[in-house]
Amino acid sequence: MRDKDRGQKGKGASKGGKPSGRSAPSAPLRAGASRATSRPTPKPRPVSEERESRPVKPRPEKAVEREAEAQVVLSLREGEKPGERVPVILETKGSSDYHLIDSGHGLKLEQYGPYRIVRPEAQALWPPLLPAHVWEKADAVFTGDTDEDGIGRWRFPKEALGETWPMRILDADFYGRFTAFRHVGVFPEQLAHWSWMKNQVETAGRPLKVLNLFGYTGVASLIAAKAGAEVTHVDASKKAIGWARENQALGRAESLPIRWICEDAMKFIQREARRGSRYDIILTDPPKFGRGPNGEVWQLFDHLAQMLDICRDILSPEARGLVLTAYSIRASFYSIHELMRDTMRGRGGVVESGELILREGGLDGRAPARALSTSLFSRWVPK
Repeated sequence: MRDKDRGQKGKGASKGGKPSGRSAPSAPLRAGASRATSRPTPKPRPVSEERESRPVKPRPEKAVEREAEAQVVLSLREGEKPGERVPVILETKGSSDYHLIDSGHGLKLEQYGPYRIVRPEAQALWPPLLPAHVWEKADAVFTGDTDEDGIGRWRFPKEALGETWPMRILDADFYGRFTAFRHVGVFPEQLAHWSWMKNQVETAGRPLKVLNLFGYTGVASLIAAKAGAEVTHVDASKKAIGWARENQALGRAESLPIRWICEDAMKFIQREARRGSRYDIILTDPPKFGRGPNGEVWQLFDHLAQMLDICRDILSPEARGLVLTAYSIRASFYSIHELMRDTMRGRGGVVESGELILREGGLDGRAPARALSTSLFSRWVPK
């Protein structure tokens, strides 16, 4: 499914993105059902008299198969739930190439490498701290649809800028890019997860296998591989995979052990489960909605439980963590927290859940101010 073009973001369907529009929550999981049974076929609705005379066009076989795959009901796993730590707030203050300068009036002002950028931010309900003349010196301003994945365009108040520019975060080189979906190729709040992952890899005493689902432009994959991990990067967008390879080449990191796989995320993990493949760390950052390269449909509230269930199956016995991030959904972090705890029954450890936030830092990034919430997360760790 289209990935983090995050605007065409259909991640796993393919967070660049992490499309909007919440689907209705799937039916509650039934205790005692087999782990992959199909729901009963719903009774057809009555057909009006006006429509009875019309011939019924048969639905494509593949479409029916896709719907059947989506309607999987999972049983409750056995065993005790993991412990819990809630709420956990993971904060990103920024790095040498990124920081949140200011926010307010539905906008945020950020520093991305050499550029000062203004983008929509619905959660910035307050007035800006910095005066208007600071905001007016922005190098690029996104205008258009303010929805998370809405299409718009960039305005360059000073001078026209190139499409891409080089950046570096946690020793990983990558290209920033002005996309039509307001994203620029990196989600800086994820630095909190990436720093945790980097530490796990560097202190493991053995090469860890990392699976990056809905991997977008590959920044996390490059960080993990540079730290010493064997990485499998999966994204359903050919454009995102191409961008990730460009990032790898930028840092002259072609020799790093990364498998770049352009495929629907659900199909990939289902195949890995059949093969008996195992991973020590799984990062998963699905969109609300997306489509795969072959018409696969991803709906977060319909498919998330099954995806996590399969991810649990492909965790190694000595796994270091399973990480889920959720963007732009109308839900509490408790919803994904309890889902993660149920998914990880019998594995011990702890589930820690909460929010990822960016901390305003002013022009120099060193004047901590307000916290801007960006997403929900839930993370299982073995202890």
